[in-house]
Amino acid sequence: MGFGRDLKNSHEGLLKLQDWELKLLETVKRFMTQRVKSDKEYAALLLNMTQQTEKQETADYISTVSKSWSQVVRQTEALGRVMRSHADDLNSGPLHRLATLIRDKQQVKKSYQSLHQQLESHNHKVTRSDLEKLKGAYRQLSRDANSAKEKYREAMAKGREAERARERYDKATAKLHNLHNQYVLAVCGARMQQDEHRCRTAPALLDSLQRMQEDMTLALQSILEEYCEISSLLSDEIVKIHQEISAAVQQIDPLAEYQHFIDAYRSPETPEASVEFDTSLLDETDNLPANEILWNTLTVDSLQAMLSSTTEELSLTQQSLQTKEALADDLDAKIQTSQQNAERKSDCVLLLSQKLSLLELRQAVQSLRSSEARLSSQKALLDAKMAAAAASPPPPPPPPALPYEDDARSIGSTDKSKEKSSRFDTLRHSLAGMIRSPKAMLGSSTSQFFDVIPTSERPLAEQEWYHGAIPRTEAQELLRQQGDFLVRESHGKPGEYVLSVFSDDQRRHFIIQYADSQYRFEGTGFSTIPQLIEHHFSTKQVITKKSGVVLLNPVVKDKKWILNHEDVVLGELLGKGNFGEVFKGTLQRDKMAVAVKTCKEDLPPELKIRFLSEARILKQYDHPNIVKLIGVCTQRQPIYIVMELVSGGDFLSFLRKKKDELKTKQLIRFSVDAAAGMAYLESKNCIHRDLAARNCLVADGSVLKISDFGMSRQEDDGVYSSSGLKQIPIKWTAPEALNYGRYSSESDVWSYGILLWETFSLGVCPYPGMTNQQAREQVEKGYRMACPQRCPDDVYKVMQRCWQYNPEERPKFSELQRDLGAIKKK
Repeated sequence: MGFGRDLKNSHEGLLKLQDWELKLLETVKRFMTQRVKSDKEYAALLLNMTQQTEKQETADYISTVSKSWSQVVRQTEALGRVMRSHADDLNSGPLHRLATLIRDKQQVKKSYQSLHQQLESHNHKVTRSDLEKLKGAYRQLSRDANSAKEKYREAMAKGREAERARERYDKATAKLHNLHNQYVLAVCGARMQQDEHRCRTAPALLDSLQRMQEDMTLALQSILEEYCEISSLLSDEIVKIHQEISAAVQQIDPLAEYQHFIDAYRSPETPEASVEFDTSLLDETDNLPANEILWNTLTVDSLQAMLSSTTEELSLTQQSLQTKEALADDLDAKIQTSQQNAERKSDCVLLLSQKLSLLELRQAVQSLRSSEARLSSQKALLDAKMAAAAASPPPPPPPPALPYEDDARSIGSTDKSKEKSSRFDTLRHSLAGMIRSPKAMLGSSTSQFFDVIPTSERPLAEQEWYHGAIPRTEAQELLRQQGDFLVRESHGKPGEYVLSVFSDDQRRHFIIQYADSQYRFEGTGFSTIPQLIEHHFSTKQVITKKSGVVLLNPVVKDKKWILNHEDVVLGELLGKGNFGEVFKGTLQRDKMAVAVKTCKEDLPPELKIRFLSEARILKQYDHPNIVKLIGVCTQRQPIYIVMELVSGGDFLSFLRKKKDELKTKQLIRFSVDAAAGMAYLESKNCIHRDLAARNCLVADGSVLKISDFGMSRQEDDGVYSSSGLKQIPIKWTAPEALNYGRYSSESDVWSYGILLWETFSLGVCPYPGMTNQQAREQVEKGYRMACPQRCPDDVYKVMQRCWQYNPEERPKFSELQRDLGAIKKK
């Protein structure tokens, strides 16, 4: 009996349980605090009594009564000192450990919620979302293939352009067959993911949570035991009372603690529906087999690529799994040793944070095992097919059936519907801009009316102290002295507003409550947030009685960089970034063309913070070889970062597209531009961490600009440490960063050497023919890429200096700019 086996569908119940336990611990903490206070007051009273008594005594004579009385007074004074000592021991012992336990229990709940959300999100993506996307594409390609088949029939019947029709049919069929294979693999992986999630990953999380809960129950028991020991006064009456308390404490049994809860929230035994191949997809296809890989002349190349990609991903997953398992085993051993060396059971409270880290590591291991099993099942399916087909060449796809006269279809409706949709989208964007900007709708005269409205009556977005959806960390950086305040939209809960204040040397955050159409903290309600803030600011009324916080200084937003969403009109889609879509846009104030990066509203708060970190870094920089920030739109969701529009696009695509036109002199000029931009960043202690051709842009006049600062860090000492290789560009990253997580300008110089190689190879992927892992291993053995065909020897020598294994031996960017500038002049 346990969480993992019996509570698979009781997530909400578990959250209620943890909330209830936290309330109980807070009650225990208040109780102990009152006990410490009362014992100190009692001790002070006893000591005061003895001091008053000593003042009243006279030294006229000595008697047995006076001696006895003096002993009584002295013992009473000793009792006061004992009581004061007990109060101090209670405060530094059980009460301190209880506060630690409460913090750890809050962190356990937070970690459980986060891990549960990640598991559910990943499981839903693999078993539902990804499959639904593939199914939609499958149906579309089926229709496309059928359409091509019909056109081929017509061409055969008419005897005109049959060969071209056949080529179109082959292409459509190839797309369908390749997608079919992807769908078969996805179903295979989803089935395995579902089994792993149901049978291992989710139960492992629940069992880990139960173990943490039981450890915390044991820790609470030890705290209460120590409380009993310290607070006992050994009188018959009090001993009897404390015996009852001790007996009650001894009733605590961590193993039986959750028995009633499990019985109340036991999950039903109904089995989850298994993931199966949707055979309805085959209704309109030419006898494609369900759950079977197609191997023919149309799919052979993609199957080999799939197998290679799956094998590489499986290898990386297995390596990461081994690393995580080793870390978990080491931490487990340390915890066991610390438990054995603990003098008291209550000391184990201090190990709970380590146990929480172990829980998260174990969950990461279980998740990697699920990924390993899923990838292994897909690889096995591909291996089996490739092995069975190895003895013979791939067959051609089946030919289409002969055409019939009554199978003709009308042509042209699709283009008309697309044209209609485009006109509708244009109208919708125009109306949206008018609705969002009332000043624009009402004209310039009405704009003056807006400017004379009292401050508290203006909309929230127009308040100078409202900073929109900025991250909590950025808000805290803006609060620097007593009484500083601002209002922001919560990142974790869009639509909820937070007042952030600096008070008594700490940053405090208050959720603005909204109920019955009124905004308030704990007192009077107001119909708008500006009225609420104006009331507290002007009257200096405390935000809450408990906090005693008063609003003194509104922190005004930086208008230089803040834009309203209405200031930007989105245009055509340019592409997709790591956090959302990128659009071409127009800045309304001067009709300037800009690039607009958008952030998905459903991203976790930590990713939204990473999204805005690029803008926070670029605010500080102004250099012709660094892409320029125009502003940010954080007043509401979705958040925008507005940047200069660089007409030439990314450098990698530019190299590949213009490779026949580019001269060596021009390539050197691009290299100097990149070195100049990086030298500027180096002077600002900025570490880019993702320097590559794909992250550079080509502006008018063939000027190269450094871009994409999503992974960048600005450190005072010029060194940034990070662990993990997730989303790290392996082939561009220096060895010390891959091995030890140490990033610096020296590691950027290594990446710059790779950028030089990309430049003079005209966009070839580095370490051609090698996987990420193979390239990493070869670099460790001393391998360095050969000189590209178009590369001058002097430039190749610069590359080799950039690729020195020891970071201290690599040149500075200022040296690279100087040396390449000299080469350009030759």
